[in-house]
Amino acid sequence: MVKAIALQEPGAKPRRTPLSREQVGGFWAVYAGWVMDGVDSVIYALVLIPALTELLPASGIAATPGNLGMYGSILFALFLIGWGLSFIWGPLADRFGRVKTLAASILIYSVFTGAAAFADNVWALAAFRLIAGIGVGGEWALAGTYVAESWPEDRRKMGAGYLQTGYYVGFFIAAWLNYTVGAAYGWRAMFLCGLAPALLAIFTVLRVKEPGQWRKGSHNSTAMASARSSLRELFAPAYLRRTLTSATLVGVAIIGLWAGSVYEASAVVTLAKRAGIDGVGAVHLASVGAAILSFATILGCLAAPWLAERLGRRIALGIYFGGMALSIVFAFGWVFYLPDGLNLFMASLLFLGFFGGNFAIFSLWLPEQYPTRIRATAFAFNASVGRFLGAGVNFLLAAAIQWHGSLGLPIAWTAAAFAAGLLILPFAVETRHQALPG
Repeated sequence: MVKAIALQEPGAKPRRTPLSREQVGGFWAVYAGWVMDGVDSVIYALVLIPALTELLPASGIAATPGNLGMYGSILFALFLIGWGLSFIWGPLADRFGRVKTLAASILIYSVFTGAAAFADNVWALAAFRLIAGIGVGGEWALAGTYVAESWPEDRRKMGAGYLQTGYYVGFFIAAWLNYTVGAAYGWRAMFLCGLAPALLAIFTVLRVKEPGQWRKGSHNSTAMASARSSLRELFAPAYLRRTLTSATLVGVAIIGLWAGSVYEASAVVTLAKRAGIDGVGAVHLASVGAAILSFATILGCLAAPWLAERLGRRIALGIYFGGMALSIVFAFGWVFYLPDGLNLFMASLLFLGFFGGNFAIFSLWLPEQYPTRIRATAFAFNASVGRFLGAGVNFLLAAAIQWHGSLGLPIAWTAAAFAAGLLILPFAVETRHQALPG
C-alpha cells in the first residue's frame, strides 16, 4: 500500500507533531504535581516571620530581627539539604518507572508539609521541612524526565518551558492562600493547605502511563543492570564533564532562586513595616509581591526554550545568569536600603522573576545530556548536588545576616555566584540541534 504524503507549501511553517490524549493527560498530571510543589515550597517563605516569631520564644530563643534572619536561613538550608537527599528518586525512577516514583515523592512532601502545622518549636518545624524537602526535590527531576521522554522531539523543548511555569503558578496559589487563609487564620493553616497534593499522588499512580522510551527499555536486562550502577556511570569518562558542569550550574541557579524568591516575602514585610504599614497590610503586600514575582517568572520560563533554540543552551543561560546577578544587586544591595524603597523593590521583582525563569533551560537541557537508562538518575543527581551547594550558601547567609543585622547586603552578595556560573558555562556541553538520546 502506498501512503499518501501531505505536501506542504513552500515557505510554510513545519507542522508540529500532534499530541495524543495520553501525552496531554500525562502532562497535565505531572504539571499539577509541579504546581503543588511550588505551593509547598513557597509556603514557608510566606509564613517565615509569623511562624518563627511564635516558635523561637517557645524554643527558648529571643525573636530578634537577627535571630529571625539567622534561624530562617538555617531552616531554608535544611530544606535544601532535604532537596539534596532527593537524588534517591533518580535511581528508583530508572528502575521502577517515572510515574510510580513521582507519586511517592508527591505523597511525602504533602504529608510532611501538612505536619509542619503541628510544630510546637523551631526544631520540630526544621525536621518536618527537611523531610518535606526530600519529597519536593524529586518532583522536578521526575516530571522533567517524564515530559522529555513522552512528548515528540519537535515539541519536548517547549514542553519543558510549559512544565516549568507550573512551579510559579504554585507561587500564585500560595500567594492567594496567604492573602486569604494566612492573613485570617495564621501560618499553621497555611501548612495544612499543603496536604492537598496527597490526592494527586493517588491519581497519578492510577491514571498516568509510563513514557514510551522507558517502557521500551524497562525489560532490558542490560538497562536494569545500568540502573543499579547508574550513579557510578555519571562519573564515567563519557559523562564526567557534563555531570560536573551541570551540577555546578544548577547550584548557581538555586542560590539565585533562594535569594531572589524565597527572601522576597521577608524583604517586603520589612520594607512595609518601615513604611508604617501594619502586620496584616504587610502580609497582603508580601502576597502581592509573590504574585508579581510569579507572573514575571512564568514569562521567563516561556521565553527560555525560545532563546535556547535560537542562541544555544549556554548563551541563553548566560543571559539569564547575568540578568539575575544585576537584579539581585539592584533589589537587595541598593533598593532595600532606600528610606522609601518599597514601591521600587516591588517593581524590581519583575526582573528577579523573569531571570529566575532560567530553570526552564535546565528542564530541557539536562535530559538531552544523558541516555534513557540513566536520565532520571542524572537529572536528580545534578539537581541534588546543586541543592547542597545552595544549602551551604544558606548556612553562610544565616551567619552573615546575624552579623550584619539585616538581610539586604548578605543576599546581594549571592550575585557573585552568577559571575562564577558565567565562567563555568563555556565548559558545559552544548546540545542544541541534538535529538534526545535513546
